[in-house]
This record gives sequence, C-alpha cells and structure tokens, in this order.
Amino acid sequence: MARLVMKFGGTSVADIDRIRNVARHVKREVDAGHEVAVVVSAMSGKTNELVAWCKDASPLYDAREYDAVVASGEQVTAGLLALALHTIGIPARSWQGWQVAIKTSDAHGAARIEEIHGGAILESFAKNREVAVIAGFQGVHGPTNRIATLGRGGSDTSAVAIAAALKADRCDIYTDVDGVYTTDPRIVPKARRLDRIAFEEMLEMASLGAKVLQVRSVELAMVHKVPTFVRSSFDDPENPRPGTLICEEEDIVEQPVVTGIAFSRDEAQITLRRLADAPGVAAGIFMPLADANINVDMIIQTVSDDKSTTDMTFTTTAADFDRACAVLEGLKDKIGFAVLEGSTDVVKVSAIGVGMRSHAGVAARAFKALSEKGINIRAITTSEIKFSVLIEAAYTELAVRTLHTLYGLDKV
Repeated sequence: MARLVMKFGGTSVADIDRIRNVARHVKREVDAGHEVAVVVSAMSGKTNELVAWCKDASPLYDAREYDAVVASGEQVTAGLLALALHTIGIPARSWQGWQVAIKTSDAHGAARIEEIHGGAILESFAKNREVAVIAGFQGVHGPTNRIATLGRGGSDTSAVAIAAALKADRCDIYTDVDGVYTTDPRIVPKARRLDRIAFEEMLEMASLGAKVLQVRSVELAMVHKVPTFVRSSFDDPENPRPGTLICEEEDIVEQPVVTGIAFSRDEAQITLRRLADAPGVAAGIFMPLADANINVDMIIQTVSDDKSTTDMTFTTTAADFDRACAVLEGLKDKIGFAVLEGSTDVVKVSAIGVGMRSHAGVAARAFKALSEKGINIRAITTSEIKFSVLIEAAYTELAVRTLHTLYGLDKV
C-alpha cells in the first residue's frame, strides 16, 4: 500500500462528465489499496469568471475579499468530486484549505505556504478509509484567519506541499497532456515524451517557458524530494499511460546532454545608450527596477571605443516592459543615459540538460547552427545546466526546430 496525492487541473474537471472521469482515476488507485488525497482546481474558466465579478463589483477591490470569492471555485469542485466518488462507492469527503490546515503568508492573491498540518487527513485515512478531496490554490493566514490564495497555478503547489506534509510516496499531477516533452509538439511534431526528467531540469524548463508545471511546485518537489508524475486525465482510467517522472538526477540511468528545448514569448528588450562607464551605474539602473518588483534576466554591457561610455542591454517580461521604461525615464537625469530603446518582438529560446555539466562546447554548437540559419542572437545567458539566447520573434519556430534536431532530440 502506498500513500498518493493526485492533482487534477481545470480542464480535467471542466464539467460533470469530466469530474466523473476523474472519480474513475481515483477509484483505480483506491482499489489498488492506496491511501489517496486528491487536490483539485476550479472548473475550467470559473476562476476567470470569479475574477471578472470581483472587478465588476469593485474596480479597487479589497484583496482579502477577492481571495474569499476566487477560492470558492476550488471548493465547488472538491464537493462535486466527493459526490461523484460517493456515487461509485468510494468513501470521500471534501476539505477546504483552512480545514487541512494550510497556513500561508498574508500576501493575498499570491500567498506562500508556510506550514501544513496534515494530521486530520491522516486520521481520516486511518479511521474511515476516506479519500480526502482538497480544494487547491488556497490556505489560511493564521493571525487574521482569512482565506488566502496562492496565485495562478497554485493548485500544483498545494498538491506537492500536501504530498510532502503527508509523507506521500508520490504526487501525480494530471493535466491535459500525457507528460513532459522535449519541446512543444505543436512546433516540433517529432518532440518526444520523456520517461524521466531531473528536478533541476524541470525547474529550468518551467521557469523558461514550459507550461506543464508551475515553478513553485517544482521547487517544493525538489526541496522535499517528492517523486512527481505528470500524467493525462484524458487517458482511459483503466489503462493510463505512465507519464513523465520528475525525480532525482541519480535516478536517471541514461542522461542526455540536452534534455529539452524551451521558449518564452513573454520577453522584452531594453537598451540604454551612452551611459557613463563608472562604478555604481549598474546599481542605479537595477536597484530601482528591483524596488518596483520588476525582474531582469539577461544583461549585456558593451563599452564604447573611447572607454568613457557604455551601452547596457537587458531583458524583462513583456508585461513589465512599459513599467520598466517609465521607471527608467523618470530617472534619466540621475542615471545619465542618452537614449532608451526598447523592443517586445523578441523571444527567449533555451536548451536545458544536466548533461551539460560534463560536456564542453554544447552552447557553441548552438550558436554555430543558429548562425547558419541566419538567426541573429541579441543576448546570451548561461548556467551550469542551461543556456538561453534572445532572438527576433519571427525566428522562434526555426530556432526551436534547429536546436531540437542539433541535439538529437528528434530521434526515438
């Protein structure tokens, strides 16, 4: 007997028929003798509807009341799934985040999990052999006793955190895809589903544009060493595919040099021309951006021929582009740049693989292959297990396909 946490996203519980299908997946694991906790998202589209209602009721809404409203979507799903399980003879009860209790910070709308008390669920397992159906995406801020939500994708985070608290043998994340692929199959039809991927690789892929899992959920899985499967809820519940296991690096027998290619269209490039080449200039640029909660990624500094001025280029998210430009323009005299140039028609393409640690020239091969395709690289960042290039958005698909083929990811 194992202890499992199963998480089902919005498309998996989109309507009553889909919820009945989820109940069949849960029944399979219960019939196998496992203790099961299920974490559910709101039905597809419901969170957006609830958010719209909040904005319509009060454009300057109270974040605490906003959380009280939007958290209700997951609570409805939890109750409906418990009812569907009862119908097929599986004992179950629904749990809201505060009942578990999932203790969070007070950052309403983007709270972080601080502590989980899973004793009540373990007691329910022992006494009643009940499936625990838990509303994801939410917890409670202890000092104020107010519901707090974890931000979009928070149900993934809830599931992994609950798995860690319950000391579960594994956490299965059910989505509308059957695992983690070497890249987006819509761009590269030859993309392959990975049987296994290391925590570090999945963390990089999630942060660099892959939409399969939320970044914080992967972080928690890695820290607490929770084996996590990505599986499809659209598979036949009686004969599901195995999905992709996210695990420790040493649990992967054959580790390729490059595991996957990710890309992010949510990028913007900013260049400040003719800055003074002096100590403190970089801090004068990036500290105000940090204070405005604007994240900066790639940074390139080019010193002019006279060595008295420099150009500074960096990237941020497309969503933060206008705010970043406004912050910098407001500090133009203090920073001392001559011109601010910006662009949002850029894409970041990344190659990820723990095998890069022991192989030289991995990035150099990519630069050569991209140049042969006529793709100009605007910026580059590297780390121990990945490298990223910033290119014009028009070349996205060509670049992804080129790198996917270059590193042999097309091969079965």
